[in-house]
Amino acid sequence: MRAPGTIFNVLLFLLLLAGCGNQTATVANEEPAPAFELDRLTGGTVALNELQGQVVALRFWADWCPFCRREMRELEPVYQQLREQGLEILAVNVGQDRSRVERFVDRVGYSYPTLLDPDSAIARRYGVIAIPVTFFIDREGIVRGRILGESDAATFEGMAAPLLNPGESTRGPDPTSVGGTGWPSAGRREYVHVGLTAASMRPTPANGQPVPPLAGQRGR
Repeated sequence: MRAPGTIFNVLLFLLLLAGCGNQTATVANEEPAPAFELDRLTGGTVALNELQGQVVALRFWADWCPFCRREMRELEPVYQQLREQGLEILAVNVGQDRSRVERFVDRVGYSYPTLLDPDSAIARRYGVIAIPVTFFIDREGIVRGRILGESDAATFEGMAAPLLNPGESTRGPDPTSVGGTGWPSAGRREYVHVGLTAASMRPTPANGQPVPPLAGQRGR
């Protein structure tokens, strides 16, 4: 059973996302990633179009999400391993003030950039209805995959590696991994991986149908 504070934060999150109801359609694979420019926690701004030529993992999170802390720690070694190959992770905080985000980042300890989306405008633009969620954007700025819910280092690396080195792999993560039955991507590198846990809403794939319990990745 969730604590009252967590329930309140979930409701607040949903209210923020509902602020512009016509902007909640999920960005589908093979679509251009919506452009944005956000303040960076450590100062300055980051614009998505400035990262053209890199593979971008765009993660949406909040400190009340019970799964985000562990996942963000686990991604740090992957970031250190793959950043020289062109991987950039952008951790976009949804709907929280700078001081609260700073406290969380100090406790967790990771080096990839933290961006601030205090009014949830960018989360709405990407159709975020549950967190954590990660969008994988290729070097040309096209969305090629998503992780809905909690992930781990192996799944994250399995999603990023084919985009960093297209000639080495044409499949998503191991379809027999924890998280579901698995649907191979049939030679294409666009796919959705559904994790076991996500806060605030039950995740749905791009076709709008509910995800079955413990669903895995689905090729698109």
